[in-house]
Formats: sequence, structure tokens, C-alpha cells
Amino acid sequence: MWQRGMNWAATSLVGVFGLLWLGVVVFAAVDASMWSRLGQGGFSTFLMGWACYKAGLLLRRTEPRFVPRHRRVRA
Repeated sequence: MWQRGMNWAATSLVGVFGLLWLGVVVFAAVDASMWSRLGQGGFSTFLMGWACYKAGLLLRRTEPRFVPRHRRVRA
């Protein structure tokens, strides 16, 4: 239970950090070069995409279905 909560916390923090990073790149880094802003914007988009991907994995079913190991056990 604790591990699942910590996974959600880490995923949320990465997503929020990516959003804040994008805000800084768009609004505060006006003197940076275009390539630097594009690279940092791409990195922040990657972080937000990773967070959405992990959130999708966390929302799925966590327990695997039972798979019998030999023929005598029927599902």
C-alpha cells in the first residue's frame, strides 16, 4: 500500500516538474537561443508524457491473473 502511494507521489512530482519546466522555458527564458528553448521544451514534454504513461500503468489492474503451472490444475 505504501509503495503504491509512493509511486503515485513520484509520478505526480515528475509531471508537475515537467509542467513547471515548460512554463519557465516558455515565459522566463526569453533570452535563450531557439535551439536551447526547443530542447528544454522537448525534455519537459518527455517528462509530462512519462508521467502520463506511468499514471496509466498505475490505474491498470495490479494483480496478474492466475496461470496454472501444469495440466491437472484447471482455471
